[in-house]
Amino acid sequence: MRGRFLMNQEGELQIRHGRCLCGDIAFVARGKPLWVLHCHCRSCRLNTGSAMATFVGYRPEQVAFTGSRSQFNSSPGVRRCFCARCGTPVSFEADRYPGEIHLYIGAFDDPESLPPQAHVHFDEHIHWLNIADSLPRKPGVGYE
Repeated sequence: MRGRFLMNQEGELQIRHGRCLCGDIAFVARGKPLWVLHCHCRSCRLNTGSAMATFVGYRPEQVAFTGSRSQFNSSPGVRRCFCARCGTPVSFEADRYPGEIHLYIGAFDDPESLPPQAHVHFDEHIHWLNIADSLPRKPGVGYE
């Protein structure tokens, strides 16, 4: 299993749990994430109702869901999944990012263990948002 999913420094498989607000949808993410990013694009802001969205990227085979996710196709090739009962956004997938599923950090039980690595679509950020961190700020996606 060491080759398929990355282990932590102690040689243990990294397993993280998350869920929607009402608990109808839950997930388990196994192994090391691909990345953790703050997204400032307008679509993500509209989807979350927040000034930015923070995502944790995984390979689809690293993530298992229980419960039924509802899907909204927000634009061609973009699928945003959420809980139909409570409305919590849980995942984002797009044809332009094959082999990736992006989970919303707020749905994780332990978001503190997943520090962000950069800001993307920073050219679209809300200017009154005071961002005091020293993370890279990239226009567009920037992590590809």
